[in-house]
Amino acid sequence: MMSRRAKTSGVRLTEYDAALVKGMLARGDRQHDIAAWFGVNGGRIAEIATGATFGWVHRAEEGLPPPGPYPTGKQAAEAQAALDNALNALALAKIKIGAITRATS
Repeated sequence: MMSRRAKTSGVRLTEYDAALVKGMLARGDRQHDIAAWFGVNGGRIAEIATGATFGWVHRAEEGLPPPGPYPTGKQAAEAQAALDNALNALALAKIKIGAITRATS
C-alpha cells in the first residue's frame, strides 16, 4: 500500500507577511512561534530568515503581532467554547431581566 502525502494547507505567505516575519525575527521571536501565528510549516519561516525567499522584502518595524507563544488549536477551541457559553448565559440573563421588568411594571 502506498502512502500519500497530506493535502497542503493552501496558506501562502505574501510580501506583507514576509515583512512581518522579518520584524518578528528581529524582535527575537522564535521561528516556531512565528510559524504557528501564520499557520505554516517552520521551514517557510526559515526560508524567509535565510533570504531563500522574499530576500528583497524589508522587515516591518510597526504593526507586528504580539510576541508568542500562541494558543494551540486545542486551547483556541476551548476558548471559543467558553465564549459561546458566556454569550448563552448573557442571552439567558437578558431574557430573565426582561421578564422581571415586565412583571414589576
